Amino acid sequence: MDRLADAIAQAVIHGAADTEFAAAKINLALHVVGRRADGYHLLDSLVVFADFGDMVSVVPGTGIEGVSIEGPFADELSLVARGAANLVSAAAEALGATASKRKRRSSGLTITKRIPLAAGFGGGSADAAATLRLLNRHWKLRRPDAEMAEIAVGLGADVPMCLASRPVVVNGIGEALRPLAGMPPLPLVLVHPAIPLSTAQVFARLENKYQAPLPPLPGPFASVISFVQWLRETRNDLTEPAKAETGLAAAAVKALSRDKDCLFARMSGSGAGAFGIFASRQAAERAAERLRAAHPHWWTMPAVTGGS
Repeated sequence: MDRLADAIAQAVIHGAADTEFAAAKINLALHVVGRRADGYHLLDSLVVFADFGDMVSVVPGTGIEGVSIEGPFADELSLVARGAANLVSAAAEALGATASKRKRRSSGLTITKRIPLAAGFGGGSADAAATLRLLNRHWKLRRPDAEMAEIAVGLGADVPMCLASRPVVVNGIGEALRPLAGMPPLPLVLVHPAIPLSTAQVFARLENKYQAPLPPLPGPFASVISFVQWLRETRNDLTEPAKAETGLAAAAVKALSRDKDCLFARMSGSGAGAFGIFASRQAAERAAERLRAAHPHWWTMPAVTGGS
């Protein structure tokens, strides 16, 4: 209910604004299985989305070229990482290029930035995907899913999965998605120790680019415990490269793993951010409080992923 109330509050704050949620992306498993001639890495990855994330809002009449930023990470984004804002502008322009001038009503965009930057939680891609969904609705374009996905892949490898925002197995460079049925909602704690990592630099440190794919998925999982048992057979192949980039990359995983109620912990994506899986939302919230007390300068957030 707190997150629903927050979403409603954001809509009220923006007045007549139309608002779209940009869910944080969690890479539960990330296997690198090859590399294309153009340098893009081929993945076999399992991705889910949390009930926590950014908000993207559109306000009629102010011009789509303008992107304003607010929220807890607004200053960081404005000072050191304009890429997410630029990606939102690129998403608006790419979708607008498919529409007539009459359809493209002048609109300003606002990002409420709550996902930490360069953490492995897909904030910039999530914002771009939310922009596509938002403007497709706001401009009444009614673009079909296939056309929207084609636009998304032109913006970045993670944007198609964020456009879907549901549990998926990801192949190719990120454009090939297979919806995953039978995925239980996962109570999580997300942690980031305020160490931004460059995805390009982490991938550049990856030595073995041809590793084994995900093990076979057994079908619907009966519980969080049964899913965790399967997840233990998987990997995040970027863990060691991230550690080589900074010795602090594993700090969040270690802190989560030491919590008495944590069932499983791992780094998400290519950042220093990590997730810990818990048996219940209540257990996750209690663990988040313990972690905040132990590491007051870290970003810590309980969440629940969407099931399927």
